[in-house]
Amino acid sequence: MDSPDKFLEDYVYNLSKTTIDKSQPLWDLHLLNLRTSQSEAVGIFRIHHSLGDGTSLLSLLLACTRQMNDSKALPTIPIRKKKDKKSDRIGIWRILLRFWFVLQVFWNTVVDVFMFIATALFLTDTQNPLKGLPGSESTPRRIVYRTVSLDDIKFVKNAMNTTINDVAFGMTQAGLSRYINRICSENKKDGGATETNNLPKSIRLRSNLLVNIRPAPGIQALADMMEKDAEVKWGNWIGYVLLPFTIAVREDPLDYVRNAKAIIDRKKRSLEAFCTFYIADWALNLFGIKAASALSHKVISRTTMCFSNMVGPVEEIGFCGHPMAFLAPSSYGQPYALMINFQSYIDKMTIVLSVDEGTIPNPHQLCDDIVESLQIIKDAVLTRGLA
Repeated sequence: MDSPDKFLEDYVYNLSKTTIDKSQPLWDLHLLNLRTSQSEAVGIFRIHHSLGDGTSLLSLLLACTRQMNDSKALPTIPIRKKKDKKSDRIGIWRILLRFWFVLQVFWNTVVDVFMFIATALFLTDTQNPLKGLPGSESTPRRIVYRTVSLDDIKFVKNAMNTTINDVAFGMTQAGLSRYINRICSENKKDGGATETNNLPKSIRLRSNLLVNIRPAPGIQALADMMEKDAEVKWGNWIGYVLLPFTIAVREDPLDYVRNAKAIIDRKKRSLEAFCTFYIADWALNLFGIKAASALSHKVISRTTMCFSNMVGPVEEIGFCGHPMAFLAPSSYGQPYALMINFQSYIDKMTIVLSVDEGTIPNPHQLCDDIVESLQIIKDAVLTRGLA
């Protein structure tokens, strides 16, 4: 075979043209004895999203695996520890800070819920090279991926005192800006230079960020989620967060990460995910499944893309004794032309793009732009001596 990676890509593309037979359990597993550039063989696990959200489905996948250095041990997932509260900080300043925090959360939540309702009713993103046309949920998807060093992302995180989410979001903003700027440059009659700013004056480009609202964060043990009275339940327990992307050509690459941190910090001081979950749940219980689906479709179709970042195992895991080289989750069937998933595994981060080629004809270039943006940001950190 001349190109096993291309064969795999085309196999998944053709798979996205089909649906799962509803007369059987809503999942299938495709095992390909195909040696690619990253693995000795490939397993494609396809499961219907109605059975669970990303947290549930990844928990299911990991329940089928074991650690390679301990055949009886399930994979371990890092969970962010809560900061210890210092009991000595008392007095008027602590009361004022708490009041200010509550006020921020209240105001941000009101604004975010208003924007969610406005999006459901009329507010749509600016037409841009990444926004799909009506009916894009029915088109097949080209799924491409790149794997980068998780240590590089942590290097930038530590140097800039941010989080992995901030860096992933920042490098994605940078990559999308590079890609859209190139498209705008090619569309100009004079063929404007790609290194200059060819972007429109203003672009409203938002992503639907699906947030796990379970009490305990991260991937859970599958057996625990299946318990009847479990605190962390199986199923779709996700809320919508409308995440604005800043599309701009910046002189300082680190500004992409700084801007990402500001946006994410602001979203952390909001109950948007919980409110949108209960709005959707209320619509389902009061008006039925069709009304709830219509609400979801309107919100999704009026934004540009979907973005997620999932934490994976910190040690090598195996499936039926075979070591896994990487994890690359993705999705199709939604009214987006672009979905971007970040998935960590040991010391790697896999960036997975699911695209409608009718809107984005060169997905490999877009994926490369995101990867190259990480290198540019890392080089900027080294140049400024921030490490």
